[in-house]
Amino acid sequence: MFAVLCMAASVTEAKVTLPHIFGDNMVLQQQTDVKFWGTAAPSTKVTIRPSWDRKMTVTVTSDADGRWKAAVATPEAGGPYSVEISDGEKLVLENVLIGEVWFCSGQSNMEMPVRGFDCQPVEGSADVIIGARPEIPVRFCTVPKATAVTPQEDCETEWMENTPDAVVWASATAYFFGQYLQKILDVPVGLIISDWGGTAIEAWMDRETIAGSFPEFDLSFIERGEVQGNVSGTPTQLYNAMVAPLLPYTIKGAIWYQGEANIGRAEQYRRLMSAYVDMMRDRWENQNMPFYYVQIAPFRYGDGDEGTSSALLREAQMLSWGDIPNSGMAVTLDIGDNDCIHPADKRTVGERLALMALHQTYGKKSINPYAPVYKSWEVNEGRIFVHFNNADGGLSPRGHLLTGFEVAGPDKVFYPATARVSGWDTVEVYCPAEVTEPSAVRYCFHNCVEPSLYNLFGIPASSFRTDSW
Repeated sequence: MFAVLCMAASVTEAKVTLPHIFGDNMVLQQQTDVKFWGTAAPSTKVTIRPSWDRKMTVTVTSDADGRWKAAVATPEAGGPYSVEISDGEKLVLENVLIGEVWFCSGQSNMEMPVRGFDCQPVEGSADVIIGARPEIPVRFCTVPKATAVTPQEDCETEWMENTPDAVVWASATAYFFGQYLQKILDVPVGLIISDWGGTAIEAWMDRETIAGSFPEFDLSFIERGEVQGNVSGTPTQLYNAMVAPLLPYTIKGAIWYQGEANIGRAEQYRRLMSAYVDMMRDRWENQNMPFYYVQIAPFRYGDGDEGTSSALLREAQMLSWGDIPNSGMAVTLDIGDNDCIHPADKRTVGERLALMALHQTYGKKSINPYAPVYKSWEVNEGRIFVHFNNADGGLSPRGHLLTGFEVAGPDKVFYPATARVSGWDTVEVYCPAEVTEPSAVRYCFHNCVEPSLYNLFGIPASSFRTDSW
């Protein structure tokens, strides 16, 4: 799919070389010192001259192995610009934009392209694809699927402009996220997309993180230098081949859509999730890097409609929100497909991620983009009251019966219950006749569910349970 280039640049004769993440059509993060790096002859002076500042010349000398790294100050969003890099022979990067750059990763629901998978469409894809235009500055590069035992220094990716032929294969979730950011911020947006369907979170984590905190994973294959056939669940292999080559390309933040491959390991997933984000922030040298992720959607997993395997994973993701500073979770209870693990409505997913970024990262505070989440519950004179966080503007819909709630007594048997919004951040749950002593409340805590509770702006509440049974 991508051209095999000896370097991502307009002039291939130059001695200085760059990893493929640098190339024509790329987007650089605005108003910061962006990282450039590459190789040249040992102990050679390398100069960088960007066209956005004709007076700027950044000079660095390669080390004994020929490696060099430099920081280049970027202006406010704009372009197109060019960047000249020279060790005596010029290499020129053309059609470069300055804007907002985001890293987008995960498994198949992030991978699902705008065209959809075969026999699995994305809603509205035809309009989006045919309406793509290069003058709308949303650009992206997709990292090709690869595995490696040790961290790699390059990958054969290529920056693409916003054309129908390119958009058709772009991650739908990432594209809708970037499209919405671009529309609201009115600046170029660059998306670095690295995803692989069916993959577990530990495959996206580096050796140091896994070895230091997760002894349950066997890493002996690394010492033997053996690439493992089980791509989906082998730790480190995707990090090595599909993340490490991008470091430390300067980004604003990251979005993440993954979790289905970790069904059945909810408690471990919560620990992995926090460790993954800590690792990403360490590797990008940004301890406050924004991180927004998607809570997995309802689906008929192996334990059936009434099973709780996905509910437990959703719970781990909800709890991770509290564990991870400067993060946000997009709830998708209302747009799942019980019969297809790849919901068709990727626009809503991307835009919910973008709303959190706009609110939390870019200061657009006029709406509350966060899902209501369970806070506490109480029984008062036989009446059950459940309280929520993130209820700015009040829970909704007020006055309507809510479904999806269940109540259990000391026997731990749950019975369906109805409920109503009762106050700004409170839901009153009506105790079913079968329960005389309420001991626990659950909401949408099954694989296949239909939500009924939202915030003022139509963001669904997360599933939850008050028990730990």
